[in-house]
Amino acid sequence: MQNLRQLYQCCFITRKSFLSSSSTLLSLIPKYLCLPTLHPVSWIFLPKGQYKSNSISSSARNMSTSTIALAVEKQMVLENGVQQVELLNRVEDSYGGIILNMEEPMESEAFVYSLRASISQWKQQGKRGVWIKLPIQLVNLVEPSVKEGFRYHHAEPDYIMLVKWISNSTNTIPENASHRVGIGAFVINDQREVLVVQENNGTFKGKGVWKFPTGVVNEGEDICMAAIREVKEETGIDTEFVEILAFRQSHKSFFKKSDLFFVCMLRPLSFDIQKQDTEIEAAQWMSINEYAAQPFIQKYDGFRSVANVCLAKLEKDYAGFSRIPTTTASGKTSYVYFNSRDLSKL
Repeated sequence: MQNLRQLYQCCFITRKSFLSSSSTLLSLIPKYLCLPTLHPVSWIFLPKGQYKSNSISSSARNMSTSTIALAVEKQMVLENGVQQVELLNRVEDSYGGIILNMEEPMESEAFVYSLRASISQWKQQGKRGVWIKLPIQLVNLVEPSVKEGFRYHHAEPDYIMLVKWISNSTNTIPENASHRVGIGAFVINDQREVLVVQENNGTFKGKGVWKFPTGVVNEGEDICMAAIREVKEETGIDTEFVEILAFRQSHKSFFKKSDLFFVCMLRPLSFDIQKQDTEIEAAQWMSINEYAAQPFIQKYDGFRSVANVCLAKLEKDYAGFSRIPTTTASGKTSYVYFNSRDLSKL
């Protein structure tokens, strides 16, 4: 240990001493590289540009501040060493956080030391949360990240997102997406016939229930376009969107996620049914009154309520939500859905 002290000049301090002499120690930051240690309340300050890393000195990492005044987180070599410990490249988000988009392969050991050094600096800068986006080819960094206190936030087919709150303030990291969005398509022709299907899979398989074409809205897809697409895929019928008649929210319906279901009215542009054999057992045009009178529809409040809304649209002065195109502040096109008929009377 005496040799290490003589060879590697570094400053080992506790957070308590840092806070008690912050004005002096803060002046070191531009000149020194700050490394966190395994000791929960200590750092090492190393003169920048002089040291490069080779391997971990486990004895130095685990020594207490009561037995040493000088320590090293890594064994350093002055010349021809391996890669210097560097801070990870990051992007700052709009909420005082850090986003790490990991793209290049990295050894787990080197990643951990860079991550610790980076987080130490970000804490000093008052950053609050750290996000790590790991593409699937960097799966070797998942376990080290979890061991450093990161947790899963969400996953997509090509990456996993982890997150850690590093501030002493209240954790305000938003949870993963809480809802799945679905549609039901009320397609009615001039003969008061509604387009209905029987499904090959799912809850209604083999029960003889005729129902509206339904489906899930894809990422980046508008509700109105999802309804048109689902009808085309399941029945081969071309349609145009009219309005949203109603919507329903339910909970813990799909892997504990909540569900938003929009009943959309569409006008048919073609009438020759060509069903999708994989998902659809049968498809036909059915009288709206016959559809509403099915025992299954009448038995359950949710289905009966939707049928009543559809009948009210045909027989009474019921107005749904029309699609109105708008432009966002960022220049994107989006849709606002509201009762445009009654709004025009105000």
